[in-house]
Order: sequence, then C-alpha cells, then structure tokens
Amino acid sequence: MDKKKHDAHQHDKKAEAHSEENVELTQPLSDADRIKELEEALAAKGLESAANWDKYLRERADLENYRKRVQKEKEEILKYGNEQIVLEVLPALDNLERAIEHASEEDPIIEGVRLTLSMLLSTLKKFGVTPIETPQGTPFDPQYHQAMTQVPAPDQEPNTIVNVFQKGYMINDRLLRPAMVTVAVKA
Repeated sequence: MDKKKHDAHQHDKKAEAHSEENVELTQPLSDADRIKELEEALAAKGLESAANWDKYLRERADLENYRKRVQKEKEEILKYGNEQIVLEVLPALDNLERAIEHASEEDPIIEGVRLTLSMLLSTLKKFGVTPIETPQGTPFDPQYHQAMTQVPAPDQEPNTIVNVFQKGYMINDRLLRPAMVTVAVKA
C-alpha cells in the first residue's frame, strides 16, 4: 500500500514538473504584445479586404463593359446584318431602273417592271435601305459620291454633280454604296 502511495506521489511530481515546462513554453503574451499582434493581423486583413474590393470593382467594371459591348454588337447585327444580301440585290435594282429608262412608254411590260421596282424599293426601305438623292447641281461630297469622270459644264458650278451613272444607297444612316457620278469642272 505504501508503495502505491509512493508511486502516486512520484507520478504527481512528474505531472507538476511537466506542466511547469508547458507553462513556460506557452507563456501568455503580455496585453501590449497581444494588442500589437491583433493590430498587425487587422492591418493585414484590411489590406486584403482593400485588394479584394478593388478586384471586385475591376471585375464589375469589366462585366459592365462586356454587357455594353455585347448589346452594341447585337444592335449592330440587327441594323446591318442584312447588308451583304442588300448589296447583292442592288445590281438587280439598277437593271430594273435601266430597263425603265430605256423602254418606250407604250411597252406594256414596263408597267410591270415599274411595279416590281416599286415593291423592291419599299421592301428595302423596311430594312432601312434608302437611295441617296443626288439631283443635278448637288455639290460633290466624297462621303456619298464616287467621281467617275470630270466634264466641263459651263452652266454649272465647278465641283457639282452633272450626271449619276449609278445610284448610291444608305442603310440605317450608314453608306451602303456611294453614288457614281460625273463632276463638273470649270470650262
């Protein structure tokens, strides 16, 4: 029995010595050190938070720019998506106009050609295609006209349109095809 008490007492002493070692290893920091440590951690988290906020704002701006770009592209496709097919149709339109110009008024077919031309123009107008009006004497504008030749025209101001070889067309306020014209020069 005494031996058991002695062993237990020895065991308690070892436990106390061991806990004193642990106490020395995990000695609590002073309040000032603890506050300093917390302030440093807080500052680090503050910097991380600011970096994340900046990253969020940049990502948000990128997303907003992407949405605007996609919306603009979508509008462009809706407005100008049929540009190529209209360009392919314009020579047929030119030929109908030439047929009307060169036909005699008594020809019964010409009325059908006029109706076809009128229907085609109204259909193109629904898609935003309109002819460029270039009456004789209009000042030459290189944004809408393509000069094919220059001719002396004593009855017109220089740099005005004398004749139109081929009509020009706009699609939704964008030039589709310039008008091919003859331009007056000083005689």
